[in-house]
Amino acid sequence: MRIFTKLSAPLCLLFVFFCLKTAFSSSIHASSFSTTHLCSHEEALALLQFKTSFSIDYTVWENYCGQNYSKMESWKEGIDCCSWDGVSCDNVTGHVIALNLSCSFLYGTFRSNSTLFFLKNLQSLNLSWNDFRHSKIPSEISQFTRLKHLDVSFSQFSGQVPEEIAHLPKLVSLNLSSSDFYDDSLELILETTTFKNLVHNLSEVRELVLGGVNMASANPRFFMNLSSSLTTLDLSNSVLRGNFPNSIFRFPNLKNFFLSGSENLTIDLPSSNWSSPLQQLYLHDMDCGRRLPESIGDLKSLQSLSLVYNNFRGQIPSSLANLTQLTSLSLSNNQFSGVLPPWIFTLPLLEDLYPNHNKFQGQINQFSQKSLIHLDLSNNKLQGSIPNSIANLVNLSYLDLSSNHFSDFVELDMFLALQNLETIILSSNNLSLRMNVDANFTLPKLTDVFLSSCNLSEFPNFLRHSNGLQSLVLSKNSIHGNIPEWICEKDDLKILDLSHNNLIGKIPNRLPKFLSVLNLQANYFDGNIPFGFPEGCGLQNLNLHGNQMEGLLPRSLVNCSMLEVLDVGNNNISDTFPHWLESLPDLQVLVLRSNKFHGFVQSTKESPSFPKLRVLDLSSNDFRGPLPVRYIENFKAMMDIYRDEGSPEYMNIGSYQYSLVVTLKGFDYELQRILTIFSSIHLSNNMFEGEIPDVIGKLSSLKGLNLSHNNLTRHIPPSLGTLTDLEWLDLSSNELVGKIPDELGNQFNTFGNGSYEGNNGLCGIPLSKSCDGIGTPPSFFQEKDEFWRFGWRVVVLGYGCGVFVGLEMGYHVFRAGKPKWFVSLFDGRPSQSGRKMRKARRLVQRRS
Repeated sequence: MRIFTKLSAPLCLLFVFFCLKTAFSSSIHASSFSTTHLCSHEEALALLQFKTSFSIDYTVWENYCGQNYSKMESWKEGIDCCSWDGVSCDNVTGHVIALNLSCSFLYGTFRSNSTLFFLKNLQSLNLSWNDFRHSKIPSEISQFTRLKHLDVSFSQFSGQVPEEIAHLPKLVSLNLSSSDFYDDSLELILETTTFKNLVHNLSEVRELVLGGVNMASANPRFFMNLSSSLTTLDLSNSVLRGNFPNSIFRFPNLKNFFLSGSENLTIDLPSSNWSSPLQQLYLHDMDCGRRLPESIGDLKSLQSLSLVYNNFRGQIPSSLANLTQLTSLSLSNNQFSGVLPPWIFTLPLLEDLYPNHNKFQGQINQFSQKSLIHLDLSNNKLQGSIPNSIANLVNLSYLDLSSNHFSDFVELDMFLALQNLETIILSSNNLSLRMNVDANFTLPKLTDVFLSSCNLSEFPNFLRHSNGLQSLVLSKNSIHGNIPEWICEKDDLKILDLSHNNLIGKIPNRLPKFLSVLNLQANYFDGNIPFGFPEGCGLQNLNLHGNQMEGLLPRSLVNCSMLEVLDVGNNNISDTFPHWLESLPDLQVLVLRSNKFHGFVQSTKESPSFPKLRVLDLSSNDFRGPLPVRYIENFKAMMDIYRDEGSPEYMNIGSYQYSLVVTLKGFDYELQRILTIFSSIHLSNNMFEGEIPDVIGKLSSLKGLNLSHNNLTRHIPPSLGTLTDLEWLDLSSNELVGKIPDELGNQFNTFGNGSYEGNNGLCGIPLSKSCDGIGTPPSFFQEKDEFWRFGWRVVVLGYGCGVFVGLEMGYHVFRAGKPKWFVSLFDGRPSQSGRKMRKARRLVQRRS
């Protein structure tokens, strides 16, 4: 027993050693096996060579990818390629079968001889969210005969989609979404032949995503030949034309259908037999008929329904009440009318409700559910009180009730329970907000506050504690006093609009450092403009119009390299022309009108200046010398503005729209929004002299030109006749001579005498003074000369175009007997009108 005990220990150790050796040998064997079978040398080398064909640029889609790490960083020689990020291998053969390089910051040209095509066994390839610099999708992609999943979306591919892509018969999902369908150079094009073959050959496809791909030449009827196994079809912004077959709604497995951005496409929604599995249905910006059929209530599985910009009219179908699985309902930008039905506020799972921009009227019902997260009722005709049950929406993050007819007093503590609220927009109603709330009251997540025209007389004190505030818009109220210190301490603040109030004093030297918009127009601020705009200043819009600012325009504005709008009109600023603004690459609007600027307007640089400038207003100052030819010949943005055939676009930051004061025949108008195609030059009431330069005729996108009340001489250049987009013209009160050029026909004939009066040396149509000494017959414009002097000529200027005058004049009311379309920004502001009178007096004295 003792001997056994002595021997047993070594035997046990020997046994343990044997076991360990066996295990180690097995491990070595397994390792050898895996090296041999889990990553072939050829495929690893192909991947490494593929890696070297691109650079890594972390600015590529950095705002979308949410990371700063490229999967290729783990691709290193000597390491099993099957362990590299984004690489998957077959467990038996070791071949690379899947490659996911989404958001890998790849930058460079994708070549047709890429070593990627050596991976013959690929079943899944994802190259989305990279930048292949306008490369074409290589036709060699057909070599991936086993490919089931292909995603090349948002990777800057362009040109024709290769026909060979239709020769991938095993494809189950295909995503070709284009990265920028507004830019033709980044456009993927799917032609009819390729599309027809694609539909015919892909018999197994279940997900087909073609968002942003130009399919203008493709025949929509081929969609009816798609596989019946289809579950997802995305045709967002695909520019389709013709009639889309509504048989798509009867596909037995279709769950997700997206169709938008095809203005020339019509689709008849079925009156019965919809595809019952549908869970997401998006129909945007097309002709779907005027009425939404009751049959849509048959889609009992529907979770998201979005019907935007479709010109639907009438009432919402009552059958929508059957869609109890809905979590999102968007009916915005149609012509729906009537009252909002009570059931819309009772859908049990509804989180997002957008019936905005319609013609709904009447009062809204009390809310009986608590699931809403986003609620937008803006731009309707809703009236009455805001229901107090809104305080029960404890999950609410976004609330927009603006531009309605809601009335009554609103206690701000109504929103006290909405602790998840991030955005509140109550602007442009008939509300009067009361401030009877505890000073310690706060909404901790609040980031965006829009309370324009809410009859506020003081700053909402509860915002003092909202540390995450990013947008604060309190315009068109009756707030008085100074800007409080706590606003200047809101360093997350990006948009600050306190315009059209009764604020006084100096503009604080210390402003929130991340401001993008500072709008203080139409107040009573005085003193100098703060000089401390730091390097890296992020201002995009600085509007100080209509105050009492003095001194110089601060040179530190050159540090605001992102500045798009600078408006310091109607102040007392005394300075020379700020030629140093030429260094601002994005400046689009420059307004210096009605100040004490003086001297010559000339460039100090040989290189092009102000290439993006679209609006220039130097009127009512003391500028002299010739018109600024060197600047004018470099106004590239006024020469050829891109015109999108779709909906009009406006200058904005997010949901905040830029505004602008313009002058027509002595009347001031505030444009509530600035069209991106709007351009004008206003140089009137100065002492410019010499001739009108021919180069103005190259500004083919000009909407307005005012050179009146200067000392301009010689003839009107015939080149002005090329300004076919011009909607108003004023050359009056100069020293122009000779015959009005025949080239100034067409819409120029609508400008009448008023555009040329005060030039005694001018003759010819449309003036009553002929150039041969014989009077011309009186025209409508000449007979109504007194009528025109009153200012009504603006109404009919350029009536053939009318985009600006007809649509963008803001609001129009009767006031003090003036024409109903006239609104002076400074009505009822004696300090401003007094300054205008003094300036007019100076002009008269100067000319006499």
